[in-house]
Amino acid sequence: MSGGRIITTLDDVEEGMAYLARLDPRLATAWDVAGPLPLRRTDDGFQHLFSKIVSQQVSTASAAAIWARIEAAGLLSEAAVRAAGEDGLRAVGLSRQKIAYALALADAGIDYAGLRDLPDAEIVRILTEVKGIGVWTAEIYGMFALGRADMFAPGDLALQIAAQAIFDLPDRPTEKALRVMAEDWSPWRSVAARLFFTYYRHLKGREGVTG
Repeated sequence: MSGGRIITTLDDVEEGMAYLARLDPRLATAWDVAGPLPLRRTDDGFQHLFSKIVSQQVSTASAAAIWARIEAAGLLSEAAVRAAGEDGLRAVGLSRQKIAYALALADAGIDYAGLRDLPDAEIVRILTEVKGIGVWTAEIYGMFALGRADMFAPGDLALQIAAQAIFDLPDRPTEKALRVMAEDWSPWRSVAARLFFTYYRHLKGREGVTG
């Protein structure tokens, strides 16, 4: 078993954020500014990771349009994706690279239910063995699809920008530096991520950025 906390309700998020606010007054201030944090739980499984592949390096609107075609074509399982093959996946708008990633995921034989019981590091290891699934995607999956309370995704640009603002850093922290910083927020690193994502949206709104 994983042995870690699983975030299932907003009460869990509140508990974690209260801990972080006591830990560091700068996090408390950011919470005051950002306001209530979201639960941000999603379903786990093949569809979640397939949708992440679809959304890579395209606009939100483009990803939504492609995913709507995927849903209409019923390509929501490993078997359906394998049966569609390259031609079927190309027909719904996937690029050659994403077709390769989708087929690799469909062929990976991941035991999605079994992931729920594995340690965080093992989840990342298993998922990143699949072509097209990087560390960021694996960590986001752990945080929001599996509800792991103590995972973080320091490679995320929004988290880096928020950390720079919250801690008044001269430069945006690197992935390596932010991973080290995040060790201080254990065992609630996933709640810290929720805070940073929410604070990032506040920064965008303050600066009048709409994209």
